Amino acid sequence: MKATPTALPEVLLIEPRVFGDARGFFFESYNRRALTAVGVGEEFVQDNHSRSARGVLRGLHYQVQHAQGKLVRVTEGEVFDVVVDLRRSSPTFARSVGVNLSAENRHMLWIPPGFAHGFLVLSDVAEFLYKTTDYWYPEFERTLLWNDPALGIDWPLTGAPMLAAKDSAGTPLAQAEAYP
Repeated sequence: MKATPTALPEVLLIEPRVFGDARGFFFESYNRRALTAVGVGEEFVQDNHSRSARGVLRGLHYQVQHAQGKLVRVTEGEVFDVVVDLRRSSPTFARSVGVNLSAENRHMLWIPPGFAHGFLVLSDVAEFLYKTTDYWYPEFERTLLWNDPALGIDWPLTGAPMLAAKDSAGTPLAQAEAYP
């Protein structure tokens, strides 16, 4: 397993070792020892799985209490995955990074607690899996406005995205609750 820091150094792009032949492929999508060796030693308590159509944008989500670390990957299709640093004491506060995750490239992304997260579906459909380091607490969930100009995220959109009501009504960075 190989881990490469992104423009937000704590956010890691993880490339599993894939074994393939004429029959197909095999890889370990989760191996605690291998992940610990590349800097992801957290305990995961919940798995989530979503399926979305092309143009669906989910996020940018985070929890103000019970902040979640996330290990994310795509099992079908492709997404543009975005992470925003919401730690006010961080030198990268309010900066973002976006990467393409797909079933084809099999890359994973480690997102530590303290970051907002979202993705845009680029393929006809995408199935998205993620492990979290804490449980979902709806009372502490917040949504950062996905298209806030202060964030400067260059979403690869070909039209208006399909959004949930909570994502349409996200909070701009200037008014958002953040971490110390």
